[in-house]
Amino acid sequence: MYKIDYSIYLVTDRNLIKDKTLTEAVEEAIKGGATIVQLREKEATSREFYEVALKVKEITKKYNVPLIINDRIDIAMLVDADGLHIGQKDIPLIEARKIIGKNKIIGLSASNLEEAVQGEKEGADYLGVGAVFPTSTKKDAEDCNLKKLIQIKQKTNIPIVAIGGINKSNVGSVSKTGIEGAAMISAILQSKNIIEVTKEIKNIWLKNRMEDK
Repeated sequence: MYKIDYSIYLVTDRNLIKDKTLTEAVEEAIKGGATIVQLREKEATSREFYEVALKVKEITKKYNVPLIINDRIDIAMLVDADGLHIGQKDIPLIEARKIIGKNKIIGLSASNLEEAVQGEKEGADYLGVGAVFPTSTKKDAEDCNLKKLIQIKQKTNIPIVAIGGINKSNVGSVSKTGIEGAAMISAILQSKNIIEVTKEIKNIWLKNRMEDK
């Protein structure tokens, strides 16, 4: 599998987008520097999710950015997405791997060290760890602060992507932990200028990475 850049990880939520379509918002985020996109459609019907996924894949393919489908392995396979992201209550990772194959990315949500270590053992390609900061988009997420993030990074050997309340003001502190990426929803999608805010976030991420080395 080719090396994935997880640094600026966009997670979608159509409800947060104000004056543009989802595909327009995704394209603008990629132009601004988003390196990977997770399509998350919790309220859509299966048909809607499938049709949206096809449209978003056209955009991600155009810019050679990986597309990850949240939760729905059937949609991921139907649109030939680059991967799947599952949570602790979704289908077991081992079973998902049997279905989707070894050449696709599987990300797993983890809120503590035990879940992270188990996820790596079961074959996750990366871990989505959080919620790092308070967030309104994932109300059921357990808190996982920066200290826990560093601990998980030290005890595992696969890429770590932090999620939960990450924005322009705190993404630098996340970058300094040495993990591979920061996932964002509202910090990017609620912006009036998605390209510009994504550029600013990416610059802060890279600046803090360089300072940390």
